Amino acid sequence: MGNLAYKINQTHKYQEEINHSPKKKVVTTRKARFTLGEKCLGLLFAAAVMFGATEIISNQIAIYTTNIEIQKVETAIDGQIKQNNDLYVQVKELSTYERIWGKAQELGLFLNEDNVKVVVD
Repeated sequence: MGNLAYKINQTHKYQEEINHSPKKKVVTTRKARFTLGEKCLGLLFAAAVMFGATEIISNQIAIYTTNIEIQKVETAIDGQIKQNNDLYVQVKELSTYERIWGKAQELGLFLNEDNVKVVVD
């Protein structure tokens, strides 16, 4: 019997050696999270967002500079209107009848009532 136990033990070791023989490694391929098409679409979307953001910023800068120019022109217009009003007041003051009559007398002119003609509109 002792021999039988030894044979069983040997066959058991032989079977373990067969079971422990080098196995072929199973290569598992990892699937990519994103496919090539999805990556291209993502890049295209990111480029479109960047382009849109750049366009919005450049348009805002153009609007800002245009508003500054408009304010400068409005300031110049207000200054010109004030100057025109001041000149209009001066014209009214200088064109009074008394002032014109005083200047005429300084220059030696006189009023001849026989030489006056009345013009009707």
